[in-house]
Amino acid sequence: MSTSTTASVSTHILDTSVGRPAEGVAVQLSARSGRHAGWQALGGSATDADGRCKDLPALPEGTTHVRLDFAVEPYFEKKQADAQQDAPANRDSGPAVFFPEVAITFAVVPGEHYHVPLLLNPFGYSVYRGS
Repeated sequence: MSTSTTASVSTHILDTSVGRPAEGVAVQLSARSGRHAGWQALGGSATDADGRCKDLPALPEGTTHVRLDFAVEPYFEKKQADAQQDAPANRDSGPAVFFPEVAITFAVVPGEHYHVPLLLNPFGYSVYRGS
């Protein structure tokens, strides 16, 4: 929850290759207080069955930039392994995902809430500021 001196962040992931939420993706949250300041790791969470991270850590006072790091490779590896169990004849020796990690960095101001959804598929992604 944002206060007059802090911002807040939430996110969710939609796997656009299947039109469903991406469950079990690890998300790490980092913050910094100024363009030239170092990043402070705040902790993380994982997406639930709705593709949402409902328990990301609060941002410290003075935060001006936020980074969300999504570990998407394990999610796609699991999907690929599950698909191979269902149809072993369709095995593909290529990588499960082209972008193994997605890092999104954005600027924040105190008192605002930032919802940053990730639209994801094995070979691309898109983000936007949601509501």
